[in-house]
Amino acid sequence: MPLADLPATHALIAHLRGLAQRRSFDLDNDLRPPPPEPQTCCERGCNGCVWEGFYAALAHWRAEAVALLNG
Repeated sequence: MPLADLPATHALIAHLRGLAQRRSFDLDNDLRPPPPEPQTCCERGCNGCVWEGFYAALAHWRAEAVALLNG
């Protein structure tokens, strides 16, 4: 599922952190923290917006977190 809104992103991160904690993992230490939210968006819908990069990096983090939890 593609990520494209902040509330769903926060829920996903919390869910994966909760799963990891129940399995005695700390995603922020055993993997790395999720990417930080952009602080510099100009809100003009630029091609290559910082939010596009954030969601792409988050998709990679999610895949690595799921792999760690399933490993």
